[in-house]
Amino acid sequence: MEYIIIGLLVTSLVVSVIALLKNVNESNITERLGRFETNVTKELGDFKSDLSRNLNEDFIRLNEKIEHRLNQINDRVNERLDQNFEKSNKTFTSILERLSKIDEAQKKIDSLSSDIVSLQSVLTDKKSRGIFGEINLKHILSNIFGEKNDSIYKMQYTFENNTTVDAVLFAPDPLGTISIDSKFPLENYQLMVDKKRSGVERITSEKTFKMDVKKHIDCIANKYIIPHITAEQAIMFLPAEAIFAEINAYHQDIIDYANKKKVWITSPTTLMSTLTVVQMILKNMERDKYASIIQDELNKLSIDFNRYRERWDKLSKSIQTVNKDVENVHITTEKISKRFDSINKADVKSLQE
Repeated sequence: MEYIIIGLLVTSLVVSVIALLKNVNESNITERLGRFETNVTKELGDFKSDLSRNLNEDFIRLNEKIEHRLNQINDRVNERLDQNFEKSNKTFTSILERLSKIDEAQKKIDSLSSDIVSLQSVLTDKKSRGIFGEINLKHILSNIFGEKNDSIYKMQYTFENNTTVDAVLFAPDPLGTISIDSKFPLENYQLMVDKKRSGVERITSEKTFKMDVKKHIDCIANKYIIPHITAEQAIMFLPAEAIFAEINAYHQDIIDYANKKKVWITSPTTLMSTLTVVQMILKNMERDKYASIIQDELNKLSIDFNRYRERWDKLSKSIQTVNKDVENVHITTEKISKRFDSINKADVKSLQE
């Protein structure tokens, strides 16, 4: 750009020189050429000075713009870095919290595993299983009917024949007193459902399991169904839902045998449902009892009200009769008073009337 401008200036100067040469004589040429050279040199010097100054100013402004732009870019980069760092910090904190929760959950799982192992060790003993079933049964009864509600149920109840059942339920007639005994046939059930064992071993365990359950049914039917003392049915409580589901799903012969012996097989869930029905029956009976009492009282009140009405009618008639007699006495009194007045006034005409 600079060279183009200089070329244009030089061309203009040459044209000017040619025009001057045509108008001047040779004697003035040397003098005018000297002045022209001086002017051209000055103008070129001024032009270079202005050009240098303008270029310097443009460079400074460009440098300032670039520096300003770089500062803006730097600020944005720092801002983005701060935001990303904050997000990364939050993510890292959240990861630490989740890791701590996972660690706590792992500790709980380990504790639960130890509890399960402890429970399994407890359930391997028959006496411990019996205690577990009794506690479970008591928990269900207390949840349905409340703690120590002796009018509805009792734990460890002893009959007249000195047999003690885990619990009795004083159900309304025609059911009466129902015996509830907890049984937990676990060993052969576990062997029967263990898929690691051979098919023959599992079949043998299944037969033994059925024998165990039927023995429990016979025990309950013979000991806890007492004529004229208990109901004609009793309840066998299985504290394990899995055993109850196994019997109902795959062993219909056990269900038929229990029905024949009049023993109801229940699990925690089905026992709660049965007891809830009994509770509703008891509440309805209590409501009906109070309803009959209210009905009797209403009948008595109706009799008393009819008696009151009869007596009120008699009194009303008596009051009407007395009122009429009072009116008659009043009329007679008026007549007598008029006669006395006539006598006092010696009104003979009034007396003749």
